[in-house]
Amino acid sequence: MSLKSEAVKQSGIGRWDRSADVVVVGQGIAGACAALEARRGGAEVLIIERASGGGGASAISAGVFYLGGGTDVQKACGYEDSADNMARFLMANTEHPNDELVRLFCNHSVEHFHWLESQGVPFERSGYPGKVFFPPGTECLYSTGNEKVWPYREIAEPVPRGHKAAGAGETGGAVAMHALLAKCAEEGIPALYDSRVTALVVNEAGHVTGVRVRQTTGDLHIEARRGVILATGGLNMNEAMAREHIALLSDTSIPIGIPYNDGIGIVLGQSVGAAVAAMDGVMATAPIYPPEQLIKGIIVNRNGERFVAEDAYHGRTAQFTMEQPGQTAYLIVDAEIFAYPEMTTARHALIDGWETVQEMEKALGMPTGALQKTMAAYNRDAAAGEDNQFHKQGDWIKPLDVGPYAAFDISFTKSAYVYMTLGGLETGIHGEALDAAGRPIQGLYVVGACAAHIPRSGKSYASGLSLAPGSFFGRRAGRHASGAVSL
Repeated sequence: MSLKSEAVKQSGIGRWDRSADVVVVGQGIAGACAALEARRGGAEVLIIERASGGGGASAISAGVFYLGGGTDVQKACGYEDSADNMARFLMANTEHPNDELVRLFCNHSVEHFHWLESQGVPFERSGYPGKVFFPPGTECLYSTGNEKVWPYREIAEPVPRGHKAAGAGETGGAVAMHALLAKCAEEGIPALYDSRVTALVVNEAGHVTGVRVRQTTGDLHIEARRGVILATGGLNMNEAMAREHIALLSDTSIPIGIPYNDGIGIVLGQSVGAAVAAMDGVMATAPIYPPEQLIKGIIVNRNGERFVAEDAYHGRTAQFTMEQPGQTAYLIVDAEIFAYPEMTTARHALIDGWETVQEMEKALGMPTGALQKTMAAYNRDAAAGEDNQFHKQGDWIKPLDVGPYAAFDISFTKSAYVYMTLGGLETGIHGEALDAAGRPIQGLYVVGACAAHIPRSGKSYASGLSLAPGSFFGRRAGRHASGAVSL
């Protein structure tokens, strides 16, 4: 799908059909939080939403928020954390160029947790100790990123920061959005549904002053006296746009999102000079776990070489897999840890079993001696309880020396890797859109998945680093646009 948008000159539209102080485009989590805070800052707010109701992609997510610094849930589960510890990890692990923005997110993480709860988003004082994609019940706290992966565990104390809203399994997002949409309704924030923003309106100085909206009955021009906040979601569902920017996607890659995640917010921002960042950023996933025991295996490419610590966050493993020769990868296990991956939707296929590593190497078409060399080196390390190559944690290390052996095909071109995009418009600490020189574009804010993420590749992502920053910077943008004192 090819999208185009040109800014509309205010001088050419005649009159406004409707006006508000702040116009919020999109009512997923970032848009809902922006609207609430703008309203509480004294602004007249209008939400414009393409769907027939609010929720967006946030409502179909698992509802995981990456929060830390010492939240009530972390304390209840016996973990100590601080804003400095959280910031050390995120600044080491992610690629965002603005340390002030990252520190701001960390410094206000506990406050943001309390704010979410005060809106009715429920979080149990409970945790899930295992390594999972998401907790199966209503459990809240679990590890969702690379905190325990070398070298990050030496830079910051590893602490779990994934806070899942109290919905069973993957329903946490729906639970969170139900609460936030109820608050929007309770506070009387009007919304135009089944309405699509097709263009931004600018004045002679180039400041954004409103939007053009398409409805079934025709077009409307709506004035935004204090600002427009774009919260339209990512570009996941626009296959042409995704493949234009992300060369490593394969024919088996599956986008996750809703149909309206087509990148329109990014296109709108570009039409008025907003800069983009990390457009090649992608978080793909097809976990090998659960069960946890499979992490004790090794992952190798078609040359029989390891290329990632197997205990890494599944998005990190996927990104490294994308970059291997032929995007080919195998999970190698021995008889002691053999099991089938429980995430059957990933479609990791068992290739076969072999009595010896030499037979397995030959059957997989690897260079003679390559896999044998890799296995021998790994087993020597494992016997000493260490991994000198990738420093996998001791809990996941064991010699792979009990035959028969088996290999699962986890290649990026064979398994079903679902993905979300991480690129978007570059923003400042208030969610303001920035141009290529880093200057704010007056009257325009960008929040949520149409803004470039804090993590800008799958190697640095952690579950919850969409909903938490999206909702937090949505709040900041709403307050800033309304003229209220920022958080």
